[in-house]
Amino acid sequence: MTMETVTTTPISVAAQTGEDINGVEMSKAQQVQQHQKKNRIQVSNTKKPLFFYVNLAKRYIQQHNEVELSALGMAITTVVTIAEILKNNGLATEKKVLTSTVGMQDENKGRLVQKAKIEIVLGKSEKFDSLMTAASTTPPPETNDEQDKE
Repeated sequence: MTMETVTTTPISVAAQTGEDINGVEMSKAQQVQQHQKKNRIQVSNTKKPLFFYVNLAKRYIQQHNEVELSALGMAITTVVTIAEILKNNGLATEKKVLTSTVGMQDENKGRLVQKAKIEIVLGKSEKFDSLMTAASTTPPPETNDEQDKE
């Protein structure tokens, strides 16, 4: 198994019209790369609950026909769980899984630390639309309180 070291730089979201921050026209490759980033979800363990990411991924699949889930370190298990929920519910199919290590600066010690990274690309399943319509039209199940009243 080979691991590659990937260094990433933040991409600005200010350039929606084909221009970068300085007003310079972007190349086609940069525009394509930026378009691919619109369907990326960077998952964190601590910021949002699991089903926030599951529902967001559903929306991205609906809009872009695929979603890219990515995470570093301890959040990797959360990304895998999200992908499995979507796949097991028949909403998504697995397109690509990439693993790598990323060199990051340690805040406390100031040295370079290698962190594990995962990227999972999920595509829209054939029955995605029918499952989503069925989910939005079915009423919520009755609670015990409502059953006790009858």
